[in-house]
Amino acid sequence: MIMVGDIGNTETKICLVNSKNQIIKRINLKTKNINMNLLNKSLKKKNLKRIEIEKCLFSSVVPKSFKMIKFFFQKFYKIKCLELKNLPLNHLIKIKVNKKQVGSDRIANALGVINKNKNYIILDFGTATTFDVLINNVYHGGVIAPGVSLSLKTLINKATLIPNLSLKKTNKVIGLNTVSAVRSGFFWGYNGLIDNIINLIKKETKKSFKIIITGGFSYLFKNSLKSKVKVNRDITINGLIRASNLIKYNK
Repeated sequence: MIMVGDIGNTETKICLVNSKNQIIKRINLKTKNINMNLLNKSLKKKNLKRIEIEKCLFSSVVPKSFKMIKFFFQKFYKIKCLELKNLPLNHLIKIKVNKKQVGSDRIANALGVINKNKNYIILDFGTATTFDVLINNVYHGGVIAPGVSLSLKTLINKATLIPNLSLKKTNKVIGLNTVSAVRSGFFWGYNGLIDNIINLIKKETKKSFKIIITGGFSYLFKNSLKSKVKVNRDITINGLIRASNLIKYNK
């Protein structure tokens, strides 16, 4: 069995994967809430046993949380927990930019789709909205825009007269009240941002791409974008599973 996980700014996903690369157990935690007690309770609830786990690999953009998780697995499961960026990734993918300047979740996303005969733009709706460009197995960098949820929460917190609301798809652009106007602005505003960035990437690279979208709001935008897109909610985990093959042992 393989334990893989992605530590994001908002959410941490931990998955147990079998020998057929199938996810058989999942744990989702709020990153800010992670502590030893929560980890212990969450893993016990899933009945995870040390003997099941042969390898442990994480991507992380929150060093403090990874350090805690790493210590937890070493102390209670007697297993070494590795971080994606510390693996010899050049065996799987060429990274054209400074690896230290790219979040390991974005590298994991690229690893989740690499195909030497295809080009990809990977759009991830996370705390930030990120675009990553992969051409012939070479990671060329990307774009980081404000996250949809974070931007909406900031507006609600800063604007006294805007009520707490959830984001929904809207067919009409012109809102008839505050709530519908905000929903329209965020939905069509981000829709336009996404379409424009994708077109600019195509124009700059003079390439065609398959577009993969993932993350919390992928379901909301999947049918409204001008480009044909495919939703893959497990792309980060799939990339970690692929990278775990680089780990020869875990003691």
